[in-house]
Amino acid sequence: MTRRFDHIAVLKGGPSAEREVSLVSGRDCAIGLREAGYTVTEIDAADDLVDRLAQARPDAVFNALHGRWGEDGCVQGILEWLQIPYTHSGVLASSLAMDKEQAKVVFAAAGLPVADGLLATPEDIARAHVMEPPYVVKPYNEGSSVGIHLVMQGANTPPQLTGPDAPARLMVERYVPGRELTVAVRHGEPLAVTEIFVDGWYDYDAKYKAGGSRHVIPADITPALATRCMDIAAAAHQALGCRGISRADFRYDPDRDDLIILEVNTQPGMTPTSLVPEQAAHCGMAFPELVAWMVEDASCQR
Repeated sequence: MTRRFDHIAVLKGGPSAEREVSLVSGRDCAIGLREAGYTVTEIDAADDLVDRLAQARPDAVFNALHGRWGEDGCVQGILEWLQIPYTHSGVLASSLAMDKEQAKVVFAAAGLPVADGLLATPEDIARAHVMEPPYVVKPYNEGSSVGIHLVMQGANTPPQLTGPDAPARLMVERYVPGRELTVAVRHGEPLAVTEIFVDGWYDYDAKYKAGGSRHVIPADITPALATRCMDIAAAAHQALGCRGISRADFRYDPDRDDLIILEVNTQPGMTPTSLVPEQAAHCGMAFPELVAWMVEDASCQR
């Protein structure tokens, strides 16, 4: 691989609800980049980000931020303005993927299978069931399963999510029972299908705490289903206009042969328990090689 860059700034932390996992992702990516031979400056992204980048003068940025601001197009816009090449998707794809409602519009237009859903206020949701249970209530612009509420069949009352910290709008989506599958996509090419096993819901703790979940790669599914998952993941990556690495998450109900794409993560986790590094390793790409490839793929293209 021809090297274009030498000095890399790794952005981590930030102000979002996913700050803690971003700090771990950033730390591990910095270690991997140093092992690959790069000079690395780690930056805990805050209001002084522009000044910190101007002082560091990196050749490129590895964006290890997760959640709003770092993953939704805002930081990408700053890096475009500063003309610093950066990893992962550009402004538009990042914004679309983080807005789950708009992402579903894009997926549906591309012919990809999505769950029925709607946007509602916390007050509407608290007043009465806005959808026949079972359904899921979640912020329409967060990641890492932050703030998800599952309303199962037979629930007498809807979730009470009102209060000063409640989002103005929430997504209500049909719950798809069955198996949790995920596919990483690198430069438009799907890597593998992983099945995720967890007791209960695949929430923030299950994703990031040691022992919170078990990953089986390749997933024990039929070749036809694996192909469907990988084709849909690649198509979703393309429909949103993603670049670099993305990860598509699915639910599969084997009783109905119902495969639904839930979302695309444009900056998936890069922690020791994360799915993308596992899939890359399964394909023969060690972690330092993976993060080096991501850096060399960096660009300033909205």
